[in-house]
Amino acid sequence: CSPSAYECFTINCVTFPSPACMPEQQLLKPSEWSYCDYFWADKKDPQGNGCITGFEVLLQKQLKGKQMQKEMAEFIRERIKIEEEYAKNLSKLSQIPLASQEEGTLGEAWAQLKKSLADEAEVHLKFSSKLQSEVEKPFLTFRENFKKDMKRLDHHIADLRKQMVGRYAAVEKARKALSDRQKELELKTQQLEIKLSNKIEEDIKKARRKSTQAGDDLMRCVDLYNQSQSKWFEEMVTTSLELERLEVERVEMIRQHLCQYTTLRHETDMFNQSTMEPVDQLLQCVDPTKDRETWVRENKTGEIRPVDIEI
Repeated sequence: CSPSAYECFTINCVTFPSPACMPEQQLLKPSEWSYCDYFWADKKDPQGNGCITGFEVLLQKQLKGKQMQKEMAEFIRERIKIEEEYAKNLSKLSQIPLASQEEGTLGEAWAQLKKSLADEAEVHLKFSSKLQSEVEKPFLTFRENFKKDMKRLDHHIADLRKQMVGRYAAVEKARKALSDRQKELELKTQQLEIKLSNKIEEDIKKARRKSTQAGDDLMRCVDLYNQSQSKWFEEMVTTSLELERLEVERVEMIRQHLCQYTTLRHETDMFNQSTMEPVDQLLQCVDPTKDRETWVRENKTGEIRPVDIEI
């Protein structure tokens, strides 16, 4: 960092401007709360294992989202099992011949009620099938290569950070070497002031060359470090925006398929209601008077009534 620009401080080999010596930085994506603006510094690991980088925080967010999506799929799977079991039991109940000998309009209503169980069972089977194909399966297949992609991105950013750390160490080493050469030159100069000597003059020339070389080495190391930090910065922005896009995509996908779940559920309610409509209609038609007439017509044994014997 050039002293003529503004003061800097370095944390974990990342160089930041001193807030007291520079105007406030403009956010890359103002008012958007974008990943690329808020994860540059490291933070303490909640597990107590030193520090984790801002990028690792983003990765953990992505991995947690992937796990939540998997658990949602497991939840839907349990819902599917319940629907399948319910449909199976409804179908079994519809086939039980209890009260199958009921007659007349009441018998017709009872038969339709039992049939409605079979129809309802079919509705729930279709619901479970659609849940599997339209909700559970998309949850499981979305971003199948997610973990592989996260590992690739993690390694990429980690490698750039590692290179930057190495080059910062080289800067510090070159800075110390320059300081040592400058002290050596200063010492030789002091010796010359005390005692004039051709040998000391020659030593001063050598010390000056070494100091100049050390200064050049430091500038080269600083340049390499700045290149590394610039590259890391660019890739951090690009990659964090990619992670941001993927998270938006994940949330939108889940929202869309949960909306599909509610749509299917409403359809199931409507279909179930339709299976009950014929039962309601037949129950409205139950007529004990008509039933009595029908039964009497079919089962009568004679209309002539007995009379008293007359002698």
